[in-house]
Formats: sequence, C-alpha cells, structure tokens
Amino acid sequence: MDGLDPFDGDEEAALRYAIALSLQEVRHEASNKPIELSSDVDDDLDKGPKYPSISKATKDPLTKQSIKASPVRKLTKDDSQNDIPPTKSQPCTSFTAPSSFSTLGLDRKKMEEERLARLGKRKAPESEADPQPRRQKPKLDSDIRASVSSSRTTLATKSSSAVKNNLATESNSVNESSFPSLPYPKGVVKKTWAAGYPRADDIKIEEVLQKNELEVAVVSSFQWDEEWMLSKIDFKRTKVVCVAFASSETQKKEIQANAPRGASVKFCFPPMMPTGNMHSKLQLLKYPTYLRIVVPSGNLVPYDWGETGVIENTVFLIDLPLIEDPELWSSNDIGAFGEELCYFLRAQGLEESLVNSLAKYDFSEANRYRFVHTIVGSHVGDKWQRTGYCGLGRAVTSLKLKTAQDVEVDFVASSLGSVNMDLLLALYYAAQGDNGLKEYDMRSTKGRKNKPPTRAQPTLDNQFRIYFPSHDTVMQSRGGKNAAGTICAQSKWWDAATFPRELIRDCQSVRSGLLIHSKIMMVQHSRSGTSEAAYAYVGSANLSESAWGRLTKERGTGNPKLTCRNWECGVIVPIPPREPDKIDIRQSPLSDFYDAIHIPMKVPGESYGATKSKRPWLFLEN
Repeated sequence: MDGLDPFDGDEEAALRYAIALSLQEVRHEASNKPIELSSDVDDDLDKGPKYPSISKATKDPLTKQSIKASPVRKLTKDDSQNDIPPTKSQPCTSFTAPSSFSTLGLDRKKMEEERLARLGKRKAPESEADPQPRRQKPKLDSDIRASVSSSRTTLATKSSSAVKNNLATESNSVNESSFPSLPYPKGVVKKTWAAGYPRADDIKIEEVLQKNELEVAVVSSFQWDEEWMLSKIDFKRTKVVCVAFASSETQKKEIQANAPRGASVKFCFPPMMPTGNMHSKLQLLKYPTYLRIVVPSGNLVPYDWGETGVIENTVFLIDLPLIEDPELWSSNDIGAFGEELCYFLRAQGLEESLVNSLAKYDFSEANRYRFVHTIVGSHVGDKWQRTGYCGLGRAVTSLKLKTAQDVEVDFVASSLGSVNMDLLLALYYAAQGDNGLKEYDMRSTKGRKNKPPTRAQPTLDNQFRIYFPSHDTVMQSRGGKNAAGTICAQSKWWDAATFPRELIRDCQSVRSGLLIHSKIMMVQHSRSGTSEAAYAYVGSANLSESAWGRLTKERGTGNPKLTCRNWECGVIVPIPPREPDKIDIRQSPLSDFYDAIHIPMKVPGESYGATKSKRPWLFLEN
C-alpha cells in the first residue's frame, strides 16, 4: 500500500469498505441481533480461519420462525406457482431484510449517507481480535457410500435442447452410458429462472440443491438470507459448511451460535486483507452417488435466484460420479480442474479431510474446463501465476488456447471499479494466455530513462466491450431503481480521465425488463473467415482490481508480487471452432457462443459511453 491510503488507490475496495462500515450499525426490527458477514477485518494472513466452538446456548427449534426479520412483502405461494410478474406499482422491489447471515442490504445510497453522517459525530473505536479458538474438524465425508448399485440403465437419447447445453467435446468425452443417473455429467451453463418469464434452459435454486437427496453442502456467498435458506436446504438431514466473512473472533462465535438448534452447520472464515470481500459463490453439493460443483454469479438470497422476477444470474454446474472402488481413490488423477479447486479450498481454510475427499470422484469430464480463482493476499514465488488474472492466463494456456493474434473481449459486469487501461490491458493479455508479465513490463517501464523498446499497446477500441446498464435501463426495468442495489458504479470513477468510457455499452437483458447480475467474459479471435476456438469465463469476478488483482514488484527481491483483495472463482468454458460451412455466417458478434452458454444481454448494445448519450447507473446518486 502506498502512503497512508489503506486501499492502495482501489476505489471499489474503498466503496465496499464504506458500505460494510455503514452496515455494522444498521438496526432491524428483529429479536435476534443481525450478523453482517462483510466488513473490515485485519486478519493475519499467516493464521488460517478457524471453526468457532459450538455454542450451547438455548436455541429455538429449526423452523422458519426461529429466524425473524423485518416484515416485508414476499411472493405468495400462488405468486410462485403462477409465475406472476411483479409490477412497478407493487413492492416487488422491497427485498427480504438482512437476517442473521445477511451481509449487504440493497439501499446502499441511504446507508452510505448514514455512515458519512456518523463519521462527523464520532471516531470508530479500534478493536483487537480475540485469540482464535482451536479448529474443530468437520468430518463431513465419513459417511460417503463406498459403492453404488451396479445396475445401470442407458441414458435416453438427448433432445436438441439438452445437447445444446451439455458442451460436449470429442477429445476427452466419455460414453454417457457410464453416467446414467447424472443430470449434468458433461457440465452446463444455465441462466437462473425468473418469476413471470417462460421457462427455457433455466434453473431454479431447488433444482440446483435437490434438498431431498442432499447429504453435504459447502456453500459460499457474499450475501445471505438465512430464513430463505431454511426453506431450500433441510438442515436436519444435510451437513452444511458455510464459507463466509466475519470481522472478528467474537463475530465468528456469534454467527455459529446463531445457527438453529438441530442443524449440522459449520463455518469456514477465509483469511482477509484489511479491505476486500469474500465474493466467491462456489457450492459443493454431495449426493449418494455423485458430487455436484456449482459456480453461480448469484448470492444465496431470493432475488438472485429469480423469486422476485427482477434480476437474473448465470450458473455453471457439473456432476462428477463417485468412484465405486475405494482402492482407486488414492491414485485418482483429479487433473487441472480438480487441482485448482483443491488449491482454492485449502487457501480458504477448509478442512484437509474435506478437500481430500474430492479424490473419491471422477474428474475426467471436468477437465475439459478450467477452474480459475482469485485468492486474497499477496502472492510471491511461483504462487502469483496461479490466481487472479495471472491465473486466468495460465489456465488459457493450459487449454491450448494461447494466441499472439488479436482477440475480442466482451465483458458483462454488474459492478465497475476504478477501471483504467492498466487493468484492461492486463485482462486482455491474460485472455490471450499471458501470465501477467506483458502488461507489468509495459507499466513498469513507463517514464524510465533508456527504457528498452516495448510492444505497441493496443487501443482496445474495437477489441474490448464492457456491458453495464445505463441509468435509463435500470429505471425502465421491472424492479426499477430499488432492484439495482447490487449494480455498482460511481460518478467519480466514471468521470475520471482514465476511465475507458468509450468501451462501455448498455446492458439490456434479452428477457425484457430484467436486470443482469451475471459476470461473463467471452473471448474470440478477431479474424473473420477462419475457424478459431473461443472460450467464456463465467463466475463471480466483476471488472475491478479487487476482483482480478494487481501485479507489482516485491520489495527487497524485485520479484513479481500479485496482490488480491477479493475471494472470487469462475470456470473457463471452451467453445469449439465453428463448422466450416458456418464460418462466414455470423448473425451476431457473439454467434459462436450461443450453442454453449446463455448470453443474457442484447448485442451489440448501445455504445452510450462513447456517444455520451446516457449516463451509467450510479447507485449513490439515484
């Protein structure tokens, strides 16, 4: 960090920190004290997160009534069944009040104003973290069934819709008859269901979790709605690990103690820097005969999963079969996907026994993809190449998608930080397969005397498109401005001379009236008339330095050091080359992607940043 700036110039980190401070004193009409899981923490990165000891305090039975929240209007049973769309005249934009797992409310403008007012009256007290209690090992996988029934039936012939979404590739495919009971054996990218819209290639949270068969759930989120979660997961039969944020040892104990009696719930609190967020949404769901890996862009709150019908997200899922012979577990090769997944889980502080249990599953189909992540902290040695945008470039190379040719990048974001050309170039080069050093070398030689010749810097004007909603798009959406609390940008960033406004395009959903909370990066070659492979990133990372990191020089050694403030994760989905007879048929700039992923926005989108015809959605000013 430079000077006295604890945010090292990262405006998004500063904003999120301010919001978190505001939330620490927000009071609700709840009998239980709400616990915010996203606020400032100055953890020692050498101290791994601990599982708090189980509280023996008297608890209410495991019922929805045990978790109270401020009264708000929710969709009724009839509403949900009939998919009745919310109307602007009805309070569909009043979301569930934060409960005991809640981290971030939606009225950010009001909370920021309240925080600034409080700062004028007093100075926030300093606190010192309590000593960490001894970690308790959640033996979550001891009851995994060693074998499954040998009776198998062949999968029925898939419909064209299923084939469209299963992302099959010929190089490493396995006969589908090997996995007759797996819903998504080859992986799929789906949009979330939205109330009031026709169902087509979408998915509900109930279909993701399948609570009647769910044995173990490792879930992560930036925002939580505990009452809602109680309706989606049977906490009496399912062992649950929540990967969440806590500001201190005291808060960790409060969070754990707040779990309803009778629930088998443990918590993992990943190490944090003084600023940043636990923004990953990864889910690991264990069933009797397979493991489901879920990488959504949405949080564990009802509006992110379509129940208010105002916002949509994207979900990657893949089901991995249990290896029937226990003797094969120790020699199982989980491949590049599994290795990075385990690396990420260990960095978060999940128990080694849980991480090791992943070797009981067949990762062969997952290795057509790559798991990419951002891990909080400063990474040196060879670790800087494994995470953030450096890890993205490494993953692209490992898929044999590295190229020196020009590429086109289309980035869908629900939050824009203090974006500048340094960040965009780093991501652009990573999209080509660079490990981060190309942009770093260009940046570090600026202004240096006798500097060596450098490569020509691309302008990105026609090679990088950023999709973010305009003010008009938000105001005309079904939920209006109150539905846009998780869509973030600020005028001081937008109006900065270094902000690439000319690259911004309006982000309007193809499902008219919905706002988009997805984070998608689509990369393809710029050359037309040729058959080239492409790929898409789907996950939790927005367009900010906090989400992707920044490569600098380590003091003393001069070696590269990558600093990341957020926990993020996503998946790279390769897109096979187009068929020869379809090479010149491109009805849309993103035609190559339609058969593999759901593209949520209209393209090409109005370039309102370049024409200055509109302003973006600036949530603190609306």
